[in-house]
Amino acid sequence: MRPGEAMISDDGIEGSLVYALSAAIRERIKVEGRATLLIDLAPGRSPERVLAEVAHPRGARSLASHLQSRVGLAGVRMALLRECLPEAVLADPARLAAAIKALPLTLVAPRPLDEAISSAGGVRFEALDADLMIRAVPGVFCSGEMLDWEAPTGGYLLTACLATGRRAGEGVLAWLARR
Repeated sequence: MRPGEAMISDDGIEGSLVYALSAAIRERIKVEGRATLLIDLAPGRSPERVLAEVAHPRGARSLASHLQSRVGLAGVRMALLRECLPEAVLADPARLAAAIKALPLTLVAPRPLDEAISSAGGVRFEALDADLMIRAVPGVFCSGEMLDWEAPTGGYLLTACLATGRRAGEGVLAWLARR
């Protein structure tokens, strides 16, 4: 279980939590053809509380109205329930409550490389010395997205690119001073 955020769009799912798990997700898809994430749609509520709220009689209210007032589910979270669960589960309070706490979301492929803001792969850290120089190619230094790492896009990626660029630059100066 890992806390984090994700954004759902027409094209799939992304966000800090997905970035943190992207290598494992990609590997699972490669091996098994799919990866299933379990999403807690009510992270601030215990399974027992969710079950009690879902099982509470709803009278003439719709399921969406009932879940919004009792569990706080609306919008995308409600849409995910409808998209991912069969009617039989939506009609069964115990199974529905369990799904709210661990909704299976199956992923089948990463977005195409030509749509990527950043990508995985690159020079492995084991191939570099402490100054980010490639051991097998003295005088060649790597930084930023040249490195094999999983990094979220945006501010984190920019900060990491700048920091490794500075480290590689310092490494270049040290290497030149030794020559």
